[in-house]
Amino acid sequence: MKILITGGAGFIGSHLSEFLLGRGYNITIIDNFSTGRLANVKHILKRVKFINADISKYGNWEKNFKNVKYVFHLAALADIVPSIQNPSLYFNANVVGTKNVMNACIKYNVKNLVYSASSSCYGVPKKFPTDEDEIINPKYPYALTKRMGEEIVLHYGEIYKIKVNSLRLFNVYGTRSRTSGTYGAMFGVFLAQKIKNKPLTVVGDGKQKRDFTYVSDIVNAFYKCIKYKGNIKIFNVGTGKPVSVNRIVNLLKCEKVNIPKRPGEPDQTNANITKIKKELKWKPTVTIEQGIKMLIDEIGYWRKAPLWTPKKIKLATKDWFKYLK
Repeated sequence: MKILITGGAGFIGSHLSEFLLGRGYNITIIDNFSTGRLANVKHILKRVKFINADISKYGNWEKNFKNVKYVFHLAALADIVPSIQNPSLYFNANVVGTKNVMNACIKYNVKNLVYSASSSCYGVPKKFPTDEDEIINPKYPYALTKRMGEEIVLHYGEIYKIKVNSLRLFNVYGTRSRTSGTYGAMFGVFLAQKIKNKPLTVVGDGKQKRDFTYVSDIVNAFYKCIKYKGNIKIFNVGTGKPVSVNRIVNLLKCEKVNIPKRPGEPDQTNANITKIKKELKWKPTVTIEQGIKMLIDEIGYWRKAPLWTPKKIKLATKDWFKYLK
């Protein structure tokens, strides 16, 4: 079976590419390294077809959709503040890029697509745990563009008879998570600081809780979509067991320094995963303790990570207030 993965050199995409390759699938990756890294896929490059292309611009890359059975669309720009600073860039990557992917599916008669959506579409939810029927209320351009991408794949799926599943991912962590840029994922920030024996920069008082899911469980959720024969299209993907940031600091056995809370962020993320457990027969298997141990065991991978200093984080917080006040 031929599978195409956009964003296949990224954090989640590279793990998915490796997983599917190991199960005998014929894998094509499209990535332009805007957030992905060559190091993530270097060990499998000889076994996959790799296309260096920007999906927000039409080009010969679309020919690679010919004879594809499944498309996993993970290519996107992430991070909050940069999306506020440059919303057009995010619109082109996350909305126009998604439209182009769907057009390629239509042109080459691809009938199955799985979209990597974001739980940020809920904004600051009113219900916990949060289910898929929660009011959609994105708070910044990144969240909005990911939601618009989701609407595109669902709408095109209905009109052009493409089977679409949209996975609304909560907080994903694991090896290969980005540590570059001032606004990267929390675990990437913490690990880069831990390597340098620096205190961990904790936003606010650290009592806020996040629904952290290890990347291997996320990959398995994507894989389950290949086997799914049902009609339900949108699934939350999380653990349903949020933990506090302070708990993470304790598990990493580090000192911390607190920085001002950022407006627009919820105090808690907590996925209701009843639907995905029932329909896809999926459930998380890696506990937060196990996941952090695996991260620390792979500490060599993070040796090249840039240092996130408290000074840089404070500057980032000032930018946040500037754009959201």
